[in-house]
Amino acid sequence: MRLVARVVLGVISALALTPAADKPPSGGEYIVYIGTYTRTKSKGIYAYRFQPSTGRVSLIGLAAETPNPSWLALHPSLKYLYTTNESEIKPAPGQPNTVSSFAIDRKSGALTFLNKVSAGGRGPCHVSVDRTGKTLFAANYGSGNVEAISILGDGRLGGSTAHVQHIAPLNRSGNPQSKLLPHAHCAMASPDNRFLLATDLGLDQLFSYRLDAAKGTLAPNDPPFAKVAAGAGPRHLAYHPGGKFVYVINEYASTVIAFAYQAAKGALTEIQTVSTLPRGFSRKNTGAAIQVDRSGKFLYASNRGHDSIAVFAIDPKKGTLSLVETVPSQGMMPRSFSLDPTGGYLFAANQNENSIVLFRVDAKTGRLTPAGQVLEDSPEPTCVLFVPAL
Repeated sequence: MRLVARVVLGVISALALTPAADKPPSGGEYIVYIGTYTRTKSKGIYAYRFQPSTGRVSLIGLAAETPNPSWLALHPSLKYLYTTNESEIKPAPGQPNTVSSFAIDRKSGALTFLNKVSAGGRGPCHVSVDRTGKTLFAANYGSGNVEAISILGDGRLGGSTAHVQHIAPLNRSGNPQSKLLPHAHCAMASPDNRFLLATDLGLDQLFSYRLDAAKGTLAPNDPPFAKVAAGAGPRHLAYHPGGKFVYVINEYASTVIAFAYQAAKGALTEIQTVSTLPRGFSRKNTGAAIQVDRSGKFLYASNRGHDSIAVFAIDPKKGTLSLVETVPSQGMMPRSFSLDPTGGYLFAANQNENSIVLFRVDAKTGRLTPAGQVLEDSPEPTCVLFVPAL
């Protein structure tokens, strides 16, 4: 039976009644925050309460009113949430877009605004926090750069600690190739927090930077990047929990690339490229989100156009992928999705359907089955973030 969560929305921050954490807690409940685009009906970040043991989801409401919180990131302490303000509504002339910080009340789900700072570029589309919780990384799609921003002791955002600008390869005249424009789309610290990998959708490159975690600074690695097929459009990346592999989803090619990862050097070697689409599909499609489950056995990738989630089995020794199935996302444009921290459910955010569809995950096969729950109270959903509830 389809369960649709519907209640009158309210701003939780007015209530008196508050990457998921690395280890799932024993308590059993989560607050699920949903990032959105606020171009139509959405007002910002929405929140639900989720019980993995029963699959029950209940709407809390509007957790924070903020413009275009298209991507969310959680602080390791579980106390703070960070978001992009992508292409902020009517930004001041000549000013870059922003990233915002919020304090989390894990009892009620409420978010309390802390501060907002420059993203260091245009069109911030992704944020992540390093393993120490001292630095936020913002990938700016419009200006093609990655910004490192300090995180203060109280969770607020401080000043920039690093600015790395992606530049198109040079032509024979020694000038940047005019047909290639940098579009940074994702930046994430390595599991050992020694490197930062950043995808650039416009340059077809996966950049590697040496990270000084104490200072929050970035320096080009050697080699400085891994090149992918021309026109592929690397969008998002995922680290394998074993630390030996990295996976990248390509927006334009609708493929996933498996890389062998040398943790000691932060170096990447391509080992396989697989399609996210079933054979015979010829209509327009773009790859979007990617995630490896906690066991490291399965990888999931979303298709926008085919409107599906592709499920792959991961070879534990080789890191290569084998297609298990391609499952309809039950809505249009699954821009993002997320496995809950227990691994029992997958939440698919169908941006153009204004819906989030729940799937049960088979732990042995990785296969997805619709759970019968469709959440329709967070318009234009773009990101799903789980936070353990108190």
